[in-house]
Amino acid sequence: MENYNDEIQLKDILIKLSEYKVYLLKKKVTIISLSGLFFVFGVLVAISADTEYNAELTFVVENEKKGSSLGAMSGIASQFGFDLGGGSSSTFSQSNILELLKSRGVVEAALMQSGKVSGKNNLLIEHYLEINEIKKDWIESKFEVINFYDNLTHIHDSVSGLIWLQLIEEDLLVELQSDDANIIRLSYLSLNQEFAKYFVEALIEQMSKMYVEHQTAQASNTLDFLQNRADSVFEELEFAELEFAKVKDINQRIVKASGRLKELQLMRKVEVLNAMYLEIVKNLELSKITLLNQTPIIQIIDKPILPLKEEKKSKSLLGILGGFLGGFLSISFFIFRKLFKDALAE
Repeated sequence: MENYNDEIQLKDILIKLSEYKVYLLKKKVTIISLSGLFFVFGVLVAISADTEYNAELTFVVENEKKGSSLGAMSGIASQFGFDLGGGSSSTFSQSNILELLKSRGVVEAALMQSGKVSGKNNLLIEHYLEINEIKKDWIESKFEVINFYDNLTHIHDSVSGLIWLQLIEEDLLVELQSDDANIIRLSYLSLNQEFAKYFVEALIEQMSKMYVEHQTAQASNTLDFLQNRADSVFEELEFAELEFAKVKDINQRIVKASGRLKELQLMRKVEVLNAMYLEIVKNLELSKITLLNQTPIIQIIDKPILPLKEEKKSKSLLGILGGFLGGFLSISFFIFRKLFKDALAE
């Protein structure tokens, strides 16, 4: 009995499908017309869309310690109580670079750099507001027009925050160029090719500056400390040598050892200070080599070159997508329309 009911239900479904097929074939002229209309609409959208320019920059991150010789020098210096740095840090690892390039701090620092766009030298964030007609919208909406040459306030922070969100969500792309290579590709789309070029270059410059300051912070602090210590010890050594020379002149006719005690003490002090100064200078030079070996740490491979590649929307692709959308909507409309009529008839 169950098999019989299943056969009846399957038969009813096939009959219904056949009815809908015949119904849709009767409406084929309307369906085709709507699909054609949407196809034309898709083509018009592609034609009227603004041309965008893609600025691409590729680079590699050097996040490994350079050479075993530097490690040996650091080991020697550590014996005297000095840490020259040079160790690798995970804060700026390659995976983190992908996210740090899109961080608000780096993006806003890049936007606050100057660049000459369309013959006008201005801050990049000011160029962005003009290119995307944001200031024009402010004037039309009777909002207060601000510029970023003034003292920055919470309003400026809000505007720059919105710009940052729009950049990273819609226009900025940071990714590995391939799974096998460690090359990172930075890509940015803009309505102005000059702005796109200057922005990606400013972005990588600010990222590199932050990276250098972080990676060399320990070595720079050690270098400053050693330089100050060397100057201090050298001054003390010069003073001790002068005192020793004066006492030696005074003691020329003294024969007893007790009378030459001050001279012996100063001579020992000069020898100690001289040995200290030599060791500090040695470690100072090691620290300079350490700092030198830690930069540069971001190596640019290819920079964007004008004219940039144009990113136009494909007329054929948008037309086909529009045609499919029109067909889908029209078929869905007629199917629901027949379902509604059949339900009312029952």
